[in-house]
Amino acid sequence: MDTAELLSTTLPAPASTGIPRSAYLHIPFCRRRCYYCDFPVSVVGDRKNGDTSGTIQHYVGALLLEISITPAFCQPLETIFFGGGTPSLLSVGQLGRILDALHRQFGIAAGAEISIEMDPGTFTLEQLQGYCSAGVSRISVGVQAFQDELLHLCGRSHTVSDIYAAADLLRRAGADNFSLDLISGLPHQTLDQWRASLEAAVALGPAHISTYDLIVEPKTPFSRSYQPGVQPLPSDGTAAQMYRLAQQALTGAGYDHYEISNYAKPGYQCRHNRVYWENRPYYGFGMGATSYVGGHRLTRPRKTWEYSEWVQSQAERRSPQPPLQRGAVETAIEDAGTSDSDILLETLMLGLRLAEGVSLPAFAEQFGTGTLQKICQCLQPYCRQGWVEIVGGDGVPVAVSDCHQLPAQGWLRLSDPEGFLFSNTILAALFGKFS
Repeated sequence: MDTAELLSTTLPAPASTGIPRSAYLHIPFCRRRCYYCDFPVSVVGDRKNGDTSGTIQHYVGALLLEISITPAFCQPLETIFFGGGTPSLLSVGQLGRILDALHRQFGIAAGAEISIEMDPGTFTLEQLQGYCSAGVSRISVGVQAFQDELLHLCGRSHTVSDIYAAADLLRRAGADNFSLDLISGLPHQTLDQWRASLEAAVALGPAHISTYDLIVEPKTPFSRSYQPGVQPLPSDGTAAQMYRLAQQALTGAGYDHYEISNYAKPGYQCRHNRVYWENRPYYGFGMGATSYVGGHRLTRPRKTWEYSEWVQSQAERRSPQPPLQRGAVETAIEDAGTSDSDILLETLMLGLRLAEGVSLPAFAEQFGTGTLQKICQCLQPYCRQGWVEIVGGDGVPVAVSDCHQLPAQGWLRLSDPEGFLFSNTILAALFGKFS
């Protein structure tokens, strides 16, 4: 069965949750590759951008073609996210053409959240104003740290002065809905440096702040230089202190800790990312991008030339998104997992990242009250440790000694910050019982 058939036969059109209303677009180009990065990216150097790079121009053409051959289900997009890579290497015209293509193919709802990732030092005021005029409503700036020595150590292309220059451009453009990304657990990073980065980020007044703990991914330059938990990387204890410090500093500054790594002023949660955490369907476009449609996850090739050839082959066959290398993609579909246990564990793994957790009545309706009781029994030791909470419909934690007496309305959630800190331990117990 090819993808077009799969979409038409497995997508429950009447269900609002079954029709994608979000789209992710991967813009893979970077000035240079950061030493911790394992994303599918293509390095174009410091002097190239969408106006001067033939590689970027060719890629945008392939992206437009992929959009045009993807089936639409008559539901306008409510969130769009340009991720990377460094999407701010796109020209205003290129971004506008991509948005026009999405509008023609799917429609874009009034008030849609349109986000773009941008790196300091990669955009001008005119460019920023052009993005906003084209429809961008949310900007995520990859700051990572407020110490030049740490930025250099990570292979970042910007400096601390570039961060402040970028913030000034955002203010001048009236782009108030912006987010800053920070990374903790960097080599040689101290608690004092992390505290200073948090304070500097808050002082810039973003609507949203994301804090990510460094993961040393295989086959990255960092993996050849560092081992997790071994100096100069912070110890596990120090990394935990950094997490607690972020929670205290940011909630104290008025940010809601709404997801394990994300903080927002009231009304400024990232709507697009909630689509992932709530396990809702979405389109994915571009090199290495994954879509989630009809209960299946499909991942595109991770190299620019392979992706371009893949799209061209689909256009020639007039069948959207069948595999370029059929065996590899069929395996990916099989591995994506649509069994009841896979869906159950994915729902828990994603939903427990959110501060509110997993809805008890919604979960019981989807998987049955018996399954919910088994989950709560599995989690009883972590409830006693204060890492897992069951709250009633009023949001107040309730003590549940008998899992047959769960509240009819309420949530299963991790406590903040300790439950979030030990989320891997909790999820491992769930996977051990239900996988």
